[in-house]
Formats: sequence, C-alpha cells, structure tokens
Amino acid sequence: MNNPLKIFKLVFTARSPKNTTGIKAVKDGFWLGKSYDAMMFFGYIVTHTQKDADYFNSHDSSMKRHETIHLLQARSTHNSWLCFYILYIWYYARAIGLNRRHKGAAYRLNPFEMEAYGHMHDPKYIEKCQLGANEWQTYAKMKPKERLKMSKS
Repeated sequence: MNNPLKIFKLVFTARSPKNTTGIKAVKDGFWLGKSYDAMMFFGYIVTHTQKDADYFNSHDSSMKRHETIHLLQARSTHNSWLCFYILYIWYYARAIGLNRRHKGAAYRLNPFEMEAYGHMHDPKYIEKCQLGANEWQTYAKMKPKERLKMSKS
C-alpha cells in the first residue's frame, strides 16, 4: 500500500468513530514517519510493514490500545474524524515552540497523545470509554507549558 493514492481509499472507506469492533491495521509506510510505529488514520491503524499490520490485527497490545484510544477520542469530538484531526493539529501547533528546547514536545504534549500514552497499558480503559475518551479535554484546558511541567513531575 505504498502508493500515496491508495490512502484516499482509506479516507473514503473511513470507519465511523462509533465503530470500535474489528479495527483493521494496514501497511502504508509512505504516510507514517520513521520514528512512529503506527498511527490511527480514519479508523485504520497504519503501520510500516505487513508483518506489523498482521501483528496488530491478531494481538491485543499496548500500541493497539493506544491507537484505539484515538478512535474513542474522535468519538468524543462529535463523532467526527475531521473535528478530531483539526483539534489534533491545533494542539500540536500550539506546542510547537517548545520543540526547540524539548525534542518532540509538540507531539508528546498534545492532549490526545497524553491521554493515549497515559492509558495504553490499561486493558480496561477501552471498555470504560465506549462512549468516548474525554480525558484529553482536561489537558486541553492547560497551556502547553503547564502540560510540560506536569509531564516532568
């Protein structure tokens, strides 16, 4: 799936954030940065290799839970991938100035990532959040520098 045009197939066949059953992982390293293992893209988990995709499809893992939390977060943004991605980019952009002194801060301090990383090792969190994962909203009320201080403690 390394053809960039195939990603549009994922967008047009996007799963609703309401649907958390049978989340499918697909291989498409073109869209995925080398430093990332996977990413949630319109209801699909995108991986670098077919081996990684097969693993995600057949195992419950902390990374699969991390990506599933993003799906649940999209559910809490009006069941809209568009709202989720707009907010994700907004929070990333607000923290980008911290990247100069703290490598990767804009990513790590994104409220969506803070919630996903905070609960990816808890298998019961997905069950608790079937109506939507909302903890990100608490982080979103903080300024990026406040989230940075909190993450260091």
